[in-house]
Order: sequence, then structure tokens, then C-alpha cells
Amino acid sequence: MAPSLERRITALWASFVGDALAMPVHWYYDRAALQRDYGPLEGFCAPRNPHPDSILWRSQPEPRAILHSQAVYWGQPGIHYHQFLKAGENTLNLQLVRLLLQSLQDSNGYTPEDYLQRYLRFFATPDSHRDTYVEECHRNFFRRHAQGIPPERCGAEDIHIGGLAPVPALACFLAGSPANAETAVRSHVGLTHRSAETLEAATGMTRLLLALFSGTPLETALAEHASHWFSLRRARSWAGQPDSTVIGNHLSPACYLRDALPATLYLAWKYAGNLRAGLLANARVGGDNCHRGVLLGAILGAVQPGGLPNEWKNGLLCADFLSSVRFPDEDPVELPAPER
Repeated sequence: MAPSLERRITALWASFVGDALAMPVHWYYDRAALQRDYGPLEGFCAPRNPHPDSILWRSQPEPRAILHSQAVYWGQPGIHYHQFLKAGENTLNLQLVRLLLQSLQDSNGYTPEDYLQRYLRFFATPDSHRDTYVEECHRNFFRRHAQGIPPERCGAEDIHIGGLAPVPALACFLAGSPANAETAVRSHVGLTHRSAETLEAATGMTRLLLALFSGTPLETALAEHASHWFSLRRARSWAGQPDSTVIGNHLSPACYLRDALPATLYLAWKYAGNLRAGLLANARVGGDNCHRGVLLGAILGAVQPGGLPNEWKNGLLCADFLSSVRFPDEDPVELPAPER
């Protein structure tokens, strides 16, 4: 079956929604503090200082050449990682996904050289974004680049789930050619994350999304493409427990793939058919919920193409940009209305 355009459109939008919903409570590990600061968290909201679990106080602002005016906040206690972002705005990694989508459209496909030029220019430009936190993968890239290493070889060993943030956009855009999608994903993820574990996870996630776009049931797709990361037997044994127990006691809420990807797939399985509930549940358990949210949104959007609430679609600050994205193998269609 050909990949469904409606599933791909919803998956792309929901990946951005998942990040923006989680942004204000990103890397909260104290759930009592999360509840105190943001209440039940029902939609987009702006971040505020202080962030009780921020570790920017022990982080070195290097390389300053890419931090620009945000460098002064590194080393200070209580600084929210995304302090200057607005409600419905995306974190830096998703802003880079926008950069990728622009490259894909302008080049009518994936061209790493074109993306790298945009990436280098983006980080060299002061005020190209308002996010205080720049992930370790980008800092490592520019440290290596400053040593004279060619940009296509500046990626470092990295096993964080943030490395998979570009996968949904590439899978959605290139779904008409699965082989090209896999090749592009491995090439692109490898620009910043060269770990074999991360590349294997990126390939599996690409195959999972492509299967869902073609209508494969979620449990079947998980068994065929994510068995290394997801156990249906274990998921069923956890299903009656609170999400904060599953992602807290059984799986870490932190950013390392070994727990973050299984946590994402568990939430996708549990909330299949209820995109809204799944993305809120992901945000509410804290940890690296932004990057989990990107993948979770893509999966749930592919499963439930009519499931994206209009208030979330309209509330995204990048809504106009996403509305302009067109995939190369299909005529444009409107995003389906949410189910009532």
C-alpha cells in the first residue's frame, strides 16, 4: 500500500507539537516540582525560571562561538534551558528540523552538503534562535570543526534520543522512496551522532514510521521493526500502572536511548488512537520529554491521522511554516480535521 499523505502530514505536525508541549517541563525530574510549577499541563505554555532540575550551573559555555548572547546564562543556578521561548514554540533541535525541511524542499530531496551549509550558517549567526540550551552533540560538532575537521566528519559518539529528532521529518518527506529515506536518515543522523546504537535506532524508527504510513497496525509494526526496543509482553504487564511508575521505576525518564526509546514506544502502544492523551502523558512524566515527544507525536499521528486537536495545530508558532511544507511525491491536501 502506498504511504498515506494524511498520516504523514499528521505525523509531521504532531512531532512538532510533542516537542512544544513538553518544552516548559523539559528535563524536570522532580515531578512534585513539575506539578507545583505548571499544574496539570493541558496545553502549550511558556517556561519560567527557576528550573529546579537545571544543570546549566555546572555546564561550561563552550564553544562560545555558537552560544552567542546565551553564554552568560551557562554556569548560573536555576536557569531554565528554554527560558526565552514562547508558548507553542519549539526547542533548538526542532528548529534545526525546520532548517532540514527547508533544505529538503529547496533541493527536492536530501543533500547533506546543502544542509551542512545551512547548519554552519545558522550557528554562526547571532540571534538565529532564542533557545538557551545547545545540546552536547552540537557543541561537540563545533569543537571538532574548530580543530579543522571537515564538517561531514564532525559527528561524535552520542547515544541520546535527541539524535533521532530529525527522523520523522525525513521519513515523512521521503516516504515515497523507502530506500532513499533510510539512506538519508543514516547519513543525516550520522552528521552529529555517529554511534552505531543511535544509527541502528534511527533505521528502526524510519522503518516503523514507513510501515505505519502504509497502514500497518502498530503492534505489527513494532514487532517487525522495533523488537530490540519494545516488548509487547512487558508493555502489557505494565499497562495498569501509572505512567510515572513505568517511566520512573521500570524505565528511566532520562535521555539515553536504552530507556528513552523503549519509554517512547511504550507510550505509543498504550495511547495508540488517543494522540492528545499520549502527548500530554509524555510531557507530564518529565525527563527528556521533548525528544520522546517528537517521536511519540510522529507515531501517534501516523496511527491516528485525524487526531491532532485544532488548538494545538493553531497554537504552534511554526504553524505557517508547516502549512507550507509539501512532499515531493504527492499533491497537497489539507490536514484532516480532528476526531470529535
